[in-house]
Amino acid sequence: MKKYFKVWRSLLLLVMTVFVCSGFTIAGKGYEAYRKAVDEVSLEDKVASIRQKDSFTEFEELPQIYVQAVMAVEDKRFQRHLGVDPIAICRAVRNDILAGRFVEGGSTITQQLAKNMYFGQDKDLTRKVAEVFVAMELERDYSKEEIFELYVNAIYFGDGYYDVASASRGYFGKEPEEMSDYECTLLAGIPNAPSVYAPTKNPELAAKRQLKVLERMEVCGYFSTEEAETVAETVSLMVGLVQ
Repeated sequence: MKKYFKVWRSLLLLVMTVFVCSGFTIAGKGYEAYRKAVDEVSLEDKVASIRQKDSFTEFEELPQIYVQAVMAVEDKRFQRHLGVDPIAICRAVRNDILAGRFVEGGSTITQQLAKNMYFGQDKDLTRKVAEVFVAMELERDYSKEEIFELYVNAIYFGDGYYDVASASRGYFGKEPEEMSDYECTLLAGIPNAPSVYAPTKNPELAAKRQLKVLERMEVCGYFSTEEAETVAETVSLMVGLVQ
């Protein structure tokens, strides 16, 4: 029995050693990718290019409901973390293991901004590590409001809209600050999968995603049950009109 125990202990130590060594290797490659990216184009230049957009929307112009909806569905601990959310990462790893494939990334809003600024959509560990380094630099140099502002001015909303103002004008014929609660919660759900949730493409799927946003807002305390139900009734009505 002791012999088998020693064998299993040796195997466990070997696996742990390989895991740790692999982790250091990936971290090193990720840091190199981060340095290469920011050396080619500095973070300040990337930020400036976003802010120079004709359609750039400042944080103060965003409805509070929209800001809350995005945080609820994308990154509920946005105001508290330093660019990376360990709780979300652990949850994502667990769900990926259970699913047997990559189904959840656990990325914060800051990490998503970093990805959009420098990296592609490939689900690669080295890229994820590089993304973390950029996110930490963003959190060091910019306020939460600035990071959120940059995020909604650099994400894709479907139908060729690459920022919140273009999306609001295109989908609703309004400036962002004029959006209703219904429109805010609809728009907040689209960037997760623009080709799927764009209301012009799949109104029913967009509505299901919007209901998820409302659910998350209620859980996070941004909406009461009554407020969430009121918007949900509008969602059902709008889907019915489309059908």
